Amino acid sequence: MNVHTLGENMSTGQIAPSCQIVIPKSCCLVIFGASGDLAQRKLIPAIYRLFRQRLLPSGFFVLGVARTEMNSERFRELMAEGLRETFPEECDENCWRDFSSRLHYRVIDYRDSESYRINLAEVLPSLEKAAATGGNRIFYLATPPGGYEDIIATLHQSGLTSQADAGVKLVIEKPFGHDLESSKRLNAILLDAFQESQVYRIDHYLAKETVQNILMFRFANSLFEPLWNRRYIDHVQITTAETIGIERRAGYYEEAGVLRDMFQNHMFQLLSLTAMEPPSLFSADRVRDEKAKVMHSIRPFPLERLEECVVTGQYAGSGTSGHKGYRQEVGVEPGSAVPTYAALKVWVDNWRWNGVPFYLRSGKRLKRRTTEIAIHFRPVPHMMFSQTMGGRIEANTLILQVQPDEGIHLEIQAKNPGSRMCLMPVSLDFHYPREFSLSAYERVLLDCMEGDQMLFVRNDGVELSWALLTPLIDALEAREVVPDSFLYEAGSDGPAAAAELLEKSGRCWRPL
Repeated sequence: MNVHTLGENMSTGQIAPSCQIVIPKSCCLVIFGASGDLAQRKLIPAIYRLFRQRLLPSGFFVLGVARTEMNSERFRELMAEGLRETFPEECDENCWRDFSSRLHYRVIDYRDSESYRINLAEVLPSLEKAAATGGNRIFYLATPPGGYEDIIATLHQSGLTSQADAGVKLVIEKPFGHDLESSKRLNAILLDAFQESQVYRIDHYLAKETVQNILMFRFANSLFEPLWNRRYIDHVQITTAETIGIERRAGYYEEAGVLRDMFQNHMFQLLSLTAMEPPSLFSADRVRDEKAKVMHSIRPFPLERLEECVVTGQYAGSGTSGHKGYRQEVGVEPGSAVPTYAALKVWVDNWRWNGVPFYLRSGKRLKRRTTEIAIHFRPVPHMMFSQTMGGRIEANTLILQVQPDEGIHLEIQAKNPGSRMCLMPVSLDFHYPREFSLSAYERVLLDCMEGDQMLFVRNDGVELSWALLTPLIDALEAREVVPDSFLYEAGSDGPAAAAELLEKSGRCWRPL
């Protein structure tokens, strides 16, 4: 077994055993939709970086397949262009020459089983034999979600999948369906062709270093685990804010909106990792069992009183920032009521979290780009300094910063230096060193090759989140009139009404 070291211990300079990465078995990666942006700007650059760090097996190659007419040489040129744009500082011509020799391309019709036979079934064996991959195959669906069902069904009909072969895997990008019914249909097609142990539903947010560290932080530190419950935590805020708009994704976003795009996967996954019970064993199935229990415990949204728990909004044009509104984006309907922002108040009805609200918010064209989980602890039972200093003294807050500056911050109160008796907030900070971290796509690709499903979403997790969100989305889309407060200025904190979800109970959002 080959083992490489990713980094060194920051305090001693010695090799940290926990930073050792196992080199996976030889395999091939078949990318459907290989001519698209995802392959060019994310997947191939991630694979190249793994290759450059010598973290890929010696027997490895990529077969890109798509409907676009081109040969392997043109495919390599296209991928080189994407790499230069994404990681210009890492373009080593000698390394790229060696790596690009492992890139191949074939044209395929996603719905034609004969095309699969000619361009996959007859091509793969010779490439696999030359690379000595041992028949280990990963099929990666990097196509628009509308093509998933056809590709999976045709793969199955063509005999390229085998439920008895653990070396054959399928990676599927989100969104996993459009609602509960479509997610069940997609899962049925998936599990007709593959076993659940062969399916990797990717959510790249879960591969962020800080997200992975949530479990380690909670269950490996005796200081925090006893405090992680309703007795000591007042509420939890989970925020994913983006400064960008919908870019060139109007076709997708008009169908999805922020709830389908962000909450069904990213936000609920972050919530379940934060709220889950400790598994009896640190294994993929045990961890995903506990995450599913959290989803089962979430209280259904009161559809007749949505104003108590839901605020949605859509970004409008801003003269200050110069950004145009969502309805002025290319491809968006002029009177579209698709939300680009949502804030939810969520209750987890179990022993640990009874009475503790979880506030989730996500939106586009906001003031700052950030993803964080903020644990707001209860204030001390008796504040003896209140008469001396006056004003509000903030309770302790633990912030798990997922992006862009990954780290952990604990906000406490300490005496301000000087003769006067006054407090000042102090932050105890830990930042992940970027040079020691794998990117999200690098991590999930390695885990998939190794067969580790810890960071991937299971079929019951997908359906449980859709079961919660589908009635809410249907109720919102059935509204005849959107609220006057629906629009928010691009570059702001979001809709003013979102603050009321917390203000009613004397709380407030962390500033963006």
